[in-house]
Amino acid sequence: MLYKLVFDFIIPIFTTTKQVKQKMNEMQQKMQEQQNNFQKNNSQSFSKTEEKKVDKEDYIDYEEVKDVKGEK
Repeated sequence: MLYKLVFDFIIPIFTTTKQVKQKMNEMQQKMQEQQNNFQKNNSQSFSKTEEKKVDKEDYIDYEEVKDVKGEK
């Protein structure tokens, strides 16, 4: 009876628990990799948008252009 308890109950529970922990660790690693990739991609796109920022003073209003050409 002790043999049956050990081999039919305790060992299967132990192996199942071990497999579940292993799968959870793999899943956490994959999620961490995806998060790192996402953050890396976002930081690159953020730096690109920072480079493209232009002051409002650099733009000329349409009316100013029309006045400069002498057309009103």
